[in-house]
Amino acid sequence: MHEHVTDVYVQRSKAEGYRSRAAYKLMEIDDRDRLIRPGDTVVDLGAAPGGWSQVVAKRLSGRGRIVALDLLEMAPIHGVDFIQGDFREDDVLQQLENLLGGGKVGLVLSDMAPNMSGIPLSDQARVMHLAELGLEFGRNWLKPDGAFLVKVFQGHGYEELVRSMRETFRSVVTRKPDASRDRSAEVYLLGKGLRE
Repeated sequence: MHEHVTDVYVQRSKAEGYRSRAAYKLMEIDDRDRLIRPGDTVVDLGAAPGGWSQVVAKRLSGRGRIVALDLLEMAPIHGVDFIQGDFREDDVLQQLENLLGGGKVGLVLSDMAPNMSGIPLSDQARVMHLAELGLEFGRNWLKPDGAFLVKVFQGHGYEELVRSMRETFRSVVTRKPDASRDRSAEVYLLGKGLRE
């Protein structure tokens, strides 16, 4: 608790009006990789409490569209269409696809994380399953020059996911933003440009 309260990114997020410290992770990656492009549609999977959607909305400045989805409630954000539901369920995925109306997406963000059970192998398998579902969604909905950014944890299934991403995208890189805690095993995989 002390670490959280004294965390520089937690303090910055409060001061600057962002809903979570995760906002700074996306800002840092976007500053480097130029993922958020005005005019694009962006899908934010695992969006609550909304830090990433806030960053996207600010950087699109009204030119583009954001569709956010989460199992948890999320307070409204101007310019963001929000669906509350479980991404693993077909009817929720259908709602998302209906909102997209057949239009292709420039960027899929996935910061999804399951409720952790405390059983490392089981938790890792569930994290990887969500990452694979996000990748599959990206395969189906991204524009040819689109990008997919996903949070994962290094461990069982990680190499297989990297392989799947390399089969899907022309470029795959790993990002560990400064806002990620050093002791955390989380990394972000970024795939850009769909293979033919």
